[in-house]
Amino acid sequence: ITPWNFPIAIPAWKIAPALAWGNCVVIKPADLVPGSAWALVDIIQRAGLPKGVLNLVMGRGSVVGQALLEHKDVTAISFTGSVATGRKVAAACIASNPMKKVQLEMGGKNPLVVLDDADLKTAVEVAVNGAFFSTGQRCTASSRLIVQAGIHDRFVEACIERLKGVVVDDALKAGTHIGPVVDQSQLDQDLKYIQIAKDEGGKLVWGGELLNRETPGFYLQPALFTETTNAMRISREEVFGPVANIVRVKDYDEALAVANDTEFGLSSGICTTSLKYATHFKRNSEAGMVMVNLPTAGVDYHVPFGGRKGSSYGPREQGAYAKEFYTTVKTAYTLA
Repeated sequence: ITPWNFPIAIPAWKIAPALAWGNCVVIKPADLVPGSAWALVDIIQRAGLPKGVLNLVMGRGSVVGQALLEHKDVTAISFTGSVATGRKVAAACIASNPMKKVQLEMGGKNPLVVLDDADLKTAVEVAVNGAFFSTGQRCTASSRLIVQAGIHDRFVEACIERLKGVVVDDALKAGTHIGPVVDQSQLDQDLKYIQIAKDEGGKLVWGGELLNRETPGFYLQPALFTETTNAMRISREEVFGPVANIVRVKDYDEALAVANDTEFGLSSGICTTSLKYATHFKRNSEAGMVMVNLPTAGVDYHVPFGGRKGSSYGPREQGAYAKEFYTTVKTAYTLA
């Protein structure tokens, strides 16, 4: 059961290992983006896959997804989507008879730490890319920017200058950096959190306004907040849009503590020229994936994908670790 934000990649990285290790598959894509999954399945079928091995079903998750959760012949569910839906999926799998194996990839509130010793240009590029590219509609997006006091003001100014050059327009148009928000519902959620951040005392230093473009769509200027704390809702709850906030900290120890102070644990990052701090952060960040001087959003399909805490449940996806979910271990004894 897959989401709308990566409509070919996520179905592909679930289908491929499932087939490779000998399973039959039913794929239900998000109802916003059925065409991508249809194209993928059509290609695989035309390549000669036996009939009935790969099956595509379409429709609302509350209807078609629920049927998969309840069907006795479905032995395992791999789900990517929201935390709220993921918990319902897990509960249904545990309650089913017989119980189903379940694998969940859900949300994130991913921190990017920027230390005083960071290369400013690198830090800004990493932050803007991780927070706002793909319209922020990535579970690995850097929605919390945790910045040390000594570089804070320069970082904010440089981020604003960088955002001034970011083009928001039709994603198929040459020169576009950021496309529209996926639909009205998601746009409403983004605007709601922008207002929440303002009401909490956050300072909107760039963006947040609706944009009109030649091609119809839900265009939103990326929003950047300062003067926020990690206790605010804008720092605690996943927005899933081009909205990020900056939390000022005094030193590395506070930065690490703030980064780990979240119910999520998918991805995290640090910008620093210090091997000492980079090594310590990689070891002590409570996230499943850790980046150094790289955007938190971005994966290599050859290695395991997944997080900790409320971000993931069950075996990891991708890489050799995918085998754990798509196979069953059997121990056999024979007396010769």
